[in-house]
Amino acid sequence: MPDLLLEVLSEEIPARMQAGGSDELKRQVLRRLEEARLEFDAEDVKSYATPRRLALIVPGLPAVQPDITVERKGPRVDAPEKAIQGFLKSTGLTLDDCEQRETPKGPVWFAVKQEEGRPTADLLADLLPQALAAVSWPKSMRWDESGIRWVRPIRSILCLLGDQVVPFRFGSVQSGRTTLGHRFLSSGSLTIADVDSYAATVEKAKVMLEPERRAREIEANAKALAAGEDLLLVEDDWLVAENAGLVEWPVVLPGTIDERLLDLPQEVPRSAMRKHQRYFSLRSADPIIKLAPRFVMVANTDIGDGGTAVVAGNERVLRARLADARFFWDQDRRRRLEEQLPALEGVVFHARLGSMRKKADRIARLAHILCPAISAANPDDAARAGLLCKADLVTEMVGEFPDLQGTMGRYYARLDGEEHSVFEAIADHHSPKGLGDSCPTAPVSVAVALADKLDTLAGFFAIDERPTGSKDPFALRRAAIGAIRLIIENVYSLPLKRAFSNALAGYNGILPEEPGPEATRDALLAFFVDRVKIDLRKRGVRHDWVSAVFGASGEDDLVRLLARVLAFGRFLDSEDGTNLLIAYRRAANILRIEEKKDGQSYEGEPDTDLFDKDKAEERTLHKRIAIANTTVEFALAQANFEAAMKSMAELRKPVDAFFDNVTVNCEDPALRRNRLLMLSQIRSTLDRVADFSKIEG
Repeated sequence: MPDLLLEVLSEEIPARMQAGGSDELKRQVLRRLEEARLEFDAEDVKSYATPRRLALIVPGLPAVQPDITVERKGPRVDAPEKAIQGFLKSTGLTLDDCEQRETPKGPVWFAVKQEEGRPTADLLADLLPQALAAVSWPKSMRWDESGIRWVRPIRSILCLLGDQVVPFRFGSVQSGRTTLGHRFLSSGSLTIADVDSYAATVEKAKVMLEPERRAREIEANAKALAAGEDLLLVEDDWLVAENAGLVEWPVVLPGTIDERLLDLPQEVPRSAMRKHQRYFSLRSADPIIKLAPRFVMVANTDIGDGGTAVVAGNERVLRARLADARFFWDQDRRRRLEEQLPALEGVVFHARLGSMRKKADRIARLAHILCPAISAANPDDAARAGLLCKADLVTEMVGEFPDLQGTMGRYYARLDGEEHSVFEAIADHHSPKGLGDSCPTAPVSVAVALADKLDTLAGFFAIDERPTGSKDPFALRRAAIGAIRLIIENVYSLPLKRAFSNALAGYNGILPEEPGPEATRDALLAFFVDRVKIDLRKRGVRHDWVSAVFGASGEDDLVRLLARVLAFGRFLDSEDGTNLLIAYRRAANILRIEEKKDGQSYEGEPDTDLFDKDKAEERTLHKRIAIANTTVEFALAQANFEAAMKSMAELRKPVDAFFDNVTVNCEDPALRRNRLLMLSQIRSTLDRVADFSKIEG
């Protein structure tokens, strides 16, 4: 059973696209192999990605596609001759080749045809160009006259089945058995004898196929270089992966930084090295992290002088970039941060939502309003931080290093003598940026970060620029998740409807009349609840529990909502909760059927005078429901959800006894109506805690 090897060699693929491209190529090829009935072991499939190539090895394909029996149902045996002849003509068979089979409608002709499997090599020649054409890239280009798209121009395609070439054409490139090694460390083409020799052959030509292996080599060698100078590597998983995607044969080299340029804020040289040059920073082993005047770079070549010339060139580039940063730092400090605010008028937040200056005003106003719900947050400090949090956008430093927005504002505000909570809130106002990002805990920081996110969400929802299933160009899901984390992780009781209304009020005069503030507020609340459901589902909490609690309470306090959901979930997982849910469904189903049949709704208090004197279960249940209503209402008001669930659990036995001993649909109309009202009481009482009708399963 031969192995399949497919390698597509191209110009350099951006590092951020390599893993996705490799996965996509694998998915497209394997899907077509399955459709062609070619069996393989998916766990043994290997895929590789380097800056210049994507490769895939599928071991153990059959040499020939399996035969298949194709059956086609035809007309009845006693059908008109014309119909039978038309069927035979369409199948290419004679009547002798067909079978008669009995069906409920009588005997029917079936065409049975044996189709021989095609040689796998022939099949691959047809399906592999289709798979390549179907590979999806975030960005692609037309690279030859065929108009076929790929991420970068393709230079060669290597495709073997065992030791035989699978011939096909993709665009202007014909597949073969040759490839190229490393761009600088190998010369001439490489001829691949068979699939088994591929990895060893390209390895000799200085191509390390596995991105994981390149990453391990880079990290291990960088740490070893640092340790050799009694320093520590500033660990950065993204930078390791990025460098692994930039080189086919990693060579790690040390460099030196001019110490006179390291008195800048440490984030500046780190950003210059990380974002612009892809260098690793080194630091001292002291408890207080301090950047060392050294860096580590990853080259894609190994030259004879030990990398001296390469390192010297990179040191010159870094020195120039840090000298520019020093100039920007000096220029920015000539003005107070507050003096940068007028320039924000020229920075557009969104064409329909105004400038960044207007956004800063809205954040300041909203942060001030939010402070009463955020314990220990000083409203004046929150407003001040909100006003200044975007001001560094127009500084020289942030113009050159956009990833330092907020960070540089913190330094400038501190130099201006702003309060500690103010400059820390400026630095924190973007956080949390994602699920793995740390969440601010300082009260003023929370108020400003929350105000920034709520303002963004309110504005874009009001102009109907909302996320869809596939698109979220303004990162509104991330903003909502960040706001949710700020509230829940800091355990702040914040009524969201009021917060959304306050955020929308900041846009008065510039928002369209439709859909209006109330509709927008409700849409935002539903959006937040959906995000909470997703978060809880990841934690193993069922989404229908959230729907049930929200549907009953209209709760817009996320902390209370979360506590109520978790208490409700524990209740449903108990024996009492399970049996009470069954009783609820029984009562609700009877009510639904009888209300539909009678054309009326059964709501209100039952008449205690109609209770059957011989049926103590009615009177007992009525009394227990009254007690439960009182205790549940008090417990919910106190946010004591465990007590509310306990009161609900105490209804289980009287409800069970009622159903076991009382006939609801009795012959006496007045008694029947009274007992339906009792069922209505069961339903309405349980629905005070949660909408049990939304519970699935």
